[in-house]
Amino acid sequence: MQNMDIFKKVFLLAIAKREDGESMEETMNSLVNTGMFDMSEAQKVLDELRAENYIVGDNLSMTGVVVANQAEQEFKQ
Repeated sequence: MQNMDIFKKVFLLAIAKREDGESMEETMNSLVNTGMFDMSEAQKVLDELRAENYIVGDNLSMTGVVVANQAEQEFKQ
């Protein structure tokens, strides 16, 4: 996971922490509103994470959950 870029880690963590019923579009808008991404960058990261099977549909895969949890611990340090 050390090699995964920070943008992907933040994206996975945002999905892991989203509210019940929050759509992927709302999650992406939240990330865009932080100034970390623009919408095209957010879409690109989402597409990459789906292609790498960290996200299936609009939810994290088991691998995505593990990486999101590791990212949360890393960011707390």
